[in-house]
Amino acid sequence: MTKLKRLLMRQRKNLIVAFMAAAGSFLLGVTLPMNLRATGPLEPMQAKVLAVSQSQEQQPSSNINQFSEAIAHRVEFSEQALAQLQETRFQSGVPSEFKGTSIREAKLDSQHKAIALTFDDGPWPKTTTQILDILKKNNIKATFFWVGRYLKNSPELGKQVAAAGHAIGNHTWNHEYLQYNEEGAAREIDRTSSLIEDLTGIKTSIFRPPGGILNNGLAAYAQKKNYAVVLWSADSLDWRTPTESLMDNVMRQANSGGIVLMHDGGGNRSRTVKALPDIIAKLRKKGYIFVTVPELLQMQEQELKHQETAHK
Repeated sequence: MTKLKRLLMRQRKNLIVAFMAAAGSFLLGVTLPMNLRATGPLEPMQAKVLAVSQSQEQQPSSNINQFSEAIAHRVEFSEQALAQLQETRFQSGVPSEFKGTSIREAKLDSQHKAIALTFDDGPWPKTTTQILDILKKNNIKATFFWVGRYLKNSPELGKQVAAAGHAIGNHTWNHEYLQYNEEGAAREIDRTSSLIEDLTGIKTSIFRPPGGILNNGLAAYAQKKNYAVVLWSADSLDWRTPTESLMDNVMRQANSGGIVLMHDGGGNRSRTVKALPDIIAKLRKKGYIFVTVPELLQMQEQELKHQETAHK
């Protein structure tokens, strides 16, 4: 059992114990009249009279049942919330066979028209929120590759992205095109992953090197640390292309198992925001479904297993 799972089990147990303790305290307060909670002890006769009066004026047993049901509902709700939290914590994980490798797209047959939208360089004020709204409206989960220093500047926005159920990846701390030794690469990657986990609880296992550069020390360190190094198969060129051309760029390169590169941060991304609804609509019309990068890789894993089973 992993340390994270043990922590979740302890949280679940503590939460239930706390609720039951609160329930007992609350129910005790309900069954006793206010006068019985006075600071000094009552004379026996006073207590008797008050108890008789209580039984005549109130029917506490029905109240107890109501409050017990309410407490039970709250405990059930909290367990569901913990289960959702656990699911969120592992949503950015990938199958073990992809860890330590580089990926440009998933290998899916043409019948499985799944594609992953990815957004780099955030979280970014305004733009990230606008993209989240578009994705929510279209019921789509995407993958966001975060720059650590931007996440530090907008922690609540980062939490919002994670809470919406999107997958999160590491995109270094500073997003610089430098040559790194192992110590420098570790600072860029480890610091970012630590902040992601501290803020969202997500222990990400996907990394995207700035500019897609694979030979400056970052990708090598990420692979050594068992990240899947995720590149892309369809580049929107949204950082330099007019809005009307973004959709054409994506559609020309779109394919089953594809990974689309766009940006929600790092500068003015209004063109991306404007083009995104049309990109989604066009891909849907072509029969694509939208998944996260981890989901895409899980689909490839399942397809390979199915092929192996069919050949036996």
